[in-house]
Amino acid sequence: MTSKIEREYPQAPLVGVGAVIVYQDRVLLVRRATEPLKGQWTLPGGMLELGETLAQGVAREVREETGLDVEPIELLEIFDRIHREAGRVRFHYVIADYLCRVTGGELRAASDAGAVRWVERAEWNSHSALVLDPIAVRVIEKGWQRATALGKEWR
Repeated sequence: MTSKIEREYPQAPLVGVGAVIVYQDRVLLVRRATEPLKGQWTLPGGMLELGETLAQGVAREVREETGLDVEPIELLEIFDRIHREAGRVRFHYVIADYLCRVTGGELRAASDAGAVRWVERAEWNSHSALVLDPIAVRVIEKGWQRATALGKEWR
């Protein structure tokens, strides 16, 4: 008998993956259609499935949410995302974010992404209409800096 993993009010932290996708000097963001972060712009990603490596999971999640095929280049950061509600932990993810490069596919919003959008650096580094979580901004900037150091030939 298999048991379903509870995302809300879990018994233990869950492993998630995310992608900083740099392409033509822009970064891809998704607007979440479900909790947590429903309605907010953030990086594409989701939960790791049993038997997947982190790299396989990030590639699958990006494909499911955006229609793009990506190659994870390197791990950027691992962090906790904990949401509390009424004194209880509603969500607890340990997230591994990867710098990724586009290798194929066609951009479209799918899965739990309500919308997808390429953004330029000024949009995530300013107080524009695009409101991003400070953790997302930090990870995006780290990915942008690393992609810049690697050179334009791959992005």
